[in-house]
Amino acid sequence: MKKASSNTRNGRGPPGAAAGVPDAADTRTAGALREKEWYFRHFVNAVVDYALYMLDTDGRVAAWNTGAERIKGYAADEIIGRHFSRFYTEEDRRAGLPARALETALREGKFEAEGWRVRKDGSRFWAHVVIDPVRDDAGRLIGFAKITRDMTERRKARQQLEQTREALHQAQKMEAIGQLTGGIAHDFNNILAGIVNNLDLARRHSGGSPDVQRYVDAARAAANNGAGLIQQMLVFARKQPARIETIDVNGTIANLIPFLKRTCPENVAVASALAPDAGFASADPHQLQTALLNLVINASDAMPEGGTVTIATARAAPPASADAPAGDYVCITVADTGVGMTPDVLQHAFEPFFTTKEIGKGTGLGLSMVYGALRQMGGAAAIESEPQRGTSVRLWLPGAAAPERASGEVADVTPQAVEPGTELIFVEDDVIVSMSTTEMLREAGYRVHEAGRGEKALQLLESHPGVRVLVTDVGLPGMNGHELALESRRRRPGLKILFITGHDRSRGDERIPPGFDTEYLGKPYQPEDLFAALRRLGPG
Repeated sequence: MKKASSNTRNGRGPPGAAAGVPDAADTRTAGALREKEWYFRHFVNAVVDYALYMLDTDGRVAAWNTGAERIKGYAADEIIGRHFSRFYTEEDRRAGLPARALETALREGKFEAEGWRVRKDGSRFWAHVVIDPVRDDAGRLIGFAKITRDMTERRKARQQLEQTREALHQAQKMEAIGQLTGGIAHDFNNILAGIVNNLDLARRHSGGSPDVQRYVDAARAAANNGAGLIQQMLVFARKQPARIETIDVNGTIANLIPFLKRTCPENVAVASALAPDAGFASADPHQLQTALLNLVINASDAMPEGGTVTIATARAAPPASADAPAGDYVCITVADTGVGMTPDVLQHAFEPFFTTKEIGKGTGLGLSMVYGALRQMGGAAAIESEPQRGTSVRLWLPGAAAPERASGEVADVTPQAVEPGTELIFVEDDVIVSMSTTEMLREAGYRVHEAGRGEKALQLLESHPGVRVLVTDVGLPGMNGHELALESRRRRPGLKILFITGHDRSRGDERIPPGFDTEYLGKPYQPEDLFAALRRLGPG
């Protein structure tokens, strides 16, 4: 009997070789397999961005790569033989998600999902998971191949991108709504101006009839209510110029609180928490007071069973999400203990005409007016709310230094008025407004030449050398009011100009310097407002 060849290893050959003497083909096959296994093991362990591992048919970890150790924190000897469900959150394990994942992989040939997973240290990460069943050549299940990728940072970046897109979409939507609102307000103000002016003419020519006077007064009150609504729309659209000045924030609120208390029902308390260091801010006092009134009324409506609305102040800057310039700010918070808002309602809260109140109990302009006013004053506004946990509206105003006290008396610089008898040109493209205003001016003693367009006004200016005042609408077709004013002053330096506008698109044109010879008047206007503006222009 021959002895075993010296090529055998420990008296054993590779599987399939005759006892004692290895077959040359089998030796080559075994070597090739070992080489493939070596390459495969190193290839898999070189992947560090993915957790690549095998599960047996029961879901226990059978193989573990370097990426799995890096992502999940377990060394191979700590996890092999343990069930893969330990990577799931407690709530997912209670819901049976690990078992369902394997069942889905068997039923559909693949399981793929994203969700929270747990590392060895207990921290959570957002994972993208793929599970594939592995079968032998006969089709028998021998385990599962599992790939997990840590998507936490990518998910965070995706969420930030979505938030940025949503913020941009919201800003574009608010800007579009603002433009639409401003256009509607301009046209509606023209309508109201015609109504108000003709009502005034009707009063003058009524012959003193008490009944006619009563009807006219009721109609004027309704028109004035409409004008107030349009003013709110213009504030939202940022077409109503703000009169910015330095205000004592705490003092302004303290003076307003007694009025706010009278506005609220008896079961609603109005409290304040004013920080001593709140200091001064730049704001339009009237718009700020109107904004606070709107917020307190909204808070009161949100507490039908009663509650407390608290107005607080602090020296604090808005968050980056408020899209406000860097700087010093005063924050005013109006918080209530009311019913709060659902997320879908909160998303639309600042939009004009959006309201959850019953028909006839709200215009939906309160919060939009607050938003528009704060943006116009250089500040910002934000809302936090949860159902049954109340609502907090925060207003940020640009901080300001304490104003210096004036010393001495200010000289009276009021100029001599533009009096009746003055010759002027009135430019208005709306026929009804033009007719009623022209008649009012003529009845008051002014010598009026009418024009519906800028080009016609320039012709009148050339043919009437006695004209000293130009009264023009800003929003004219073709040549607008500002362009008309520039050309008119080029032809006749020193011309007095009164701009009348449904909403002020371009006030402050640097080519038209302010002074006693330039005035602005908003529509709709009362006759006394028109005559007062003419008097403020100075001598005609």
